[in-house]
Amino acid sequence: MSKPDLIAIEHDEYHAKHIGQLSDGRQFFLTTPFVPALSGDAGREFVALFLFDPRGRLLEARIDDLGIRANLDRQHASRLYAQQLAELGAAEFGRIEVQPFAIERFGTTFGLVPRPPEDEEDVWAVEMQPGNYMAFFEPWDSGDYDT
Repeated sequence: MSKPDLIAIEHDEYHAKHIGQLSDGRQFFLTTPFVPALSGDAGREFVALFLFDPRGRLLEARIDDLGIRANLDRQHASRLYAQQLAELGAAEFGRIEVQPFAIERFGTTFGLVPRPPEDEEDVWAVEMQPGNYMAFFEPWDSGDYDT
C-alpha cells in the first residue's frame, strides 16, 4: 500500500454534489470545509472552490472564510456558495480524478491531504481538510469515501 498519485471522487448528492468538469477540461470541486469547535477553539466555516487541470493537478483554490461556526450567517454562506458555483459557468457534474494536495490559508491546511499509516496495521488515507469530512482509502480509483 502506498500514497496515491490520483484520487477518484464520484459525484453524489452529499459532500461531492458539486464536482465535475468545465468546458475547457478543468476539473472542479466546490465544498464547505470547517474547523470543528473543540477544546476552547470556536471553530470556523469556509466555502472552497478547488480548480484542477485535466490531469488532476491543483491550479487554483478560492477559499472564503465565513468566520466562527457559532456565528455563521447561513444566508451569506449560501450566497457565497451559489456565487462560486455560478462563476464556473457551464459545468458538467460527474466523477473527477485529482492529485492529493495541501495548501495553507487563514492559518489552516486545506486540501486532499495524504495521511501515512501510523503503525503496521494502519493504511494510507487521504482526508479532506480541514474537518476530515471525507476520507479516501485504497483502491484509490473507486471514487468512494467515508464520512
